[in-house]
Amino acid sequence: MSEKKAFVLRINPEMLKELEVWAQQDFRSLNGQIEYLLSEALKKQRRGKKHSDNGAEGKE
Repeated sequence: MSEKKAFVLRINPEMLKELEVWAQQDFRSLNGQIEYLLSEALKKQRRGKKHSDNGAEGKE
């Protein structure tokens, strides 16, 4: 497993509380929940890029 980089995250208290509740519901730590959400967002973003790249190739 690769080494993880630690960093400071500034977040408003309301959002933090919502993430804590969500993490508990999913049986994850807060850190695990944030990491999961970021991972899912990156997967979605990569899929979107593939579709837009394919569309651009067809137009050339």
